[in-house]
Amino acid sequence: MLELSHIHKYYNPGSVNEMCLFQDFNMTIEEGEFVSVVGSNGSGKTSMLNLICGSIDADAGKIVVNGADITGKKEYLRHRNIGRVYQDPAAGTCPGMTVLENLSIADRKNLGYGLGRCVRKSRMNDYKEMLRGLDLGLEDKLETKVGSLSGGQRQVLALLMATMTPIDFLILDEHTAALDPRTAEIVMHLTEKIVREKKMTTIMVTHNLRYAVEYGDRLVMMHQGKIVLDKSGDEKKRIHTDEVMAIFNRISVECGN
Repeated sequence: MLELSHIHKYYNPGSVNEMCLFQDFNMTIEEGEFVSVVGSNGSGKTSMLNLICGSIDADAGKIVVNGADITGKKEYLRHRNIGRVYQDPAAGTCPGMTVLENLSIADRKNLGYGLGRCVRKSRMNDYKEMLRGLDLGLEDKLETKVGSLSGGQRQVLALLMATMTPIDFLILDEHTAALDPRTAEIVMHLTEKIVREKKMTTIMVTHNLRYAVEYGDRLVMMHQGKIVLDKSGDEKKRIHTDEVMAIFNRISVECGN
């Protein structure tokens, strides 16, 4: 379980550009929950992910994971138990290395590397089998440099790498935003499959309201550092994209956009 308790976050404190993004922000995510988060630019979606991952620090408040306070924990230590997929398909992979080398590194997350060979030929058949079901031709590209793959292929690879080893949380930061519609659908179907099969606690930030409605157990809308909509269970199942869009538009009009 993840708890964000009484979080305060200021940007540019003490300057003329000081901005309070979070003021006494609270949110709890249950184990195994798949939460879709939507909201306008500047609503606090990505900042919330960065607080969870340790990319930025809270000015006050606590972040608790499974009863343990991780508020002051270093980012690289948190990433041992967190898988994160970014909007940029290039961010989650190493372009100068082959598909096989990328998968091998991800496969040994938290095991240490030492001076031995990281690439294990014995795992090649397992990797091929894992990639074959995606229907993207990646099973025949194990020796191909990742930098020469399409954006969609790289994003699928990044998603697989982020979830190869056991993790507490999967963080999806607009991971379909840079993809064409067909590839975005493939990535979303794969996301759903992985999350359900591995029972992963997942937070997905997206600007695609249809994805937010169709995927996940819970739908959260944020605005100016606050939660303005929170639907789960049967309530989420009954909500439609048009309803979410209407709320989104009403907030935008009230803010003068």
